[in-house]
Amino acid sequence: MCALLVVPARQDQDQELRVRALSAPEYHAFLARTPGASFLQYPSWARVKDLWRSEMVGWHCPGGEIEGAGLVLYRQFPGTRKYFAYLPEGPVADWSDPHLDRWLRPLMRHLRAAGAFAVRIGPTPAYRRWDATTAKAATGAGSRISDVLATEVDPVGAALADRLRTRGWQRCGGEDDGDAQPRHVFRVPLAGRTLDEVWSGLNQEWRRNVRKAGKAGVETVIGTAADLPEFYRLLRITEERDGFRLGRSLAYYERQYEVLNEESPGRMRLYLGIHRGEILAAHTMITAGRRVWYQTGASADHRREVRPSNALQWRMMCDAHALGADEYDMRGVPSTLDPDDRSFGLLRWKLGTGGQVVETLGEWETPMDGVANTALYKAFQAYLARR
Repeated sequence: MCALLVVPARQDQDQELRVRALSAPEYHAFLARTPGASFLQYPSWARVKDLWRSEMVGWHCPGGEIEGAGLVLYRQFPGTRKYFAYLPEGPVADWSDPHLDRWLRPLMRHLRAAGAFAVRIGPTPAYRRWDATTAKAATGAGSRISDVLATEVDPVGAALADRLRTRGWQRCGGEDDGDAQPRHVFRVPLAGRTLDEVWSGLNQEWRRNVRKAGKAGVETVIGTAADLPEFYRLLRITEERDGFRLGRSLAYYERQYEVLNEESPGRMRLYLGIHRGEILAAHTMITAGRRVWYQTGASADHRREVRPSNALQWRMMCDAHALGADEYDMRGVPSTLDPDDRSFGLLRWKLGTGGQVVETLGEWETPMDGVANTALYKAFQAYLARR
């Protein structure tokens, strides 16, 4: 599992850390030593988020090697020279260090000097986990995952949440809103498991549907950039059918596909489920280090009985396993366990893979010290709410 990132060991835990801007080679070299980092902390993500300016920063002891790093995205507040600083699913740091101020204080000094009036971070440790059996047993009217006793509580995550609160950081939003990245995700463990064991972890319905797709002649292939318009067409159908709106354009996915694969060929893949010559489903997958994410899925309204999405997901799990991934991250799920809630269907589908619901620490914000920065932060929150 990737709850805690592997970072270089420090010689002296009491020594002051410093933050400075990193060159691209320095940053890439650090990421090569930390295979648990999120793809959102790779330099390519800054090129995807083209409305933000970016900077790569690193923590180091005086004269020592880089011990932590982060991709910072800066969004300018309209009409000012001030910026909202955001480190999505980052920074890549030793979150188990009880001396948290060694990491936060130099970061805040650096961001203040860069013109930031507030900062949002996304610490990577998990907070709580529920295995599929526990979550399914708790389904019922009005039930939510937060009401259920967790299968596991991550001690690093729990301690970090307390440390952030005591320092005035606020957790963003509620269970299903407020965070730019999903607070509840679904992950299928792969490390230490054979592919047969992963297959056995699927429930009977999933195994039956994968077999059904095979018997029906569904082909699973890896597409190209030329297939993105068809993916996007299916995505709009899916959004209408399932009652959600991602708010992304075709150009966004085309840019994402281009820049992620320029950074590392195969970083973003487009999987297609084809039946009788027609693309019925299209899913995107992202790889970085020893982690793999299922990012976005789309499917047609017709011929759903041949189960192209189940076939695609099994192919993607197999490929993630072959790549040596520690886990297959199926990204966001709702916090509801109420079968009558429309959004529960997504969680039910993912539960069938036998993985775990994981509550991340979520995203945390704080304004920079000073009355002016606090006022600007409140104005920025109102601005985002209107948008």
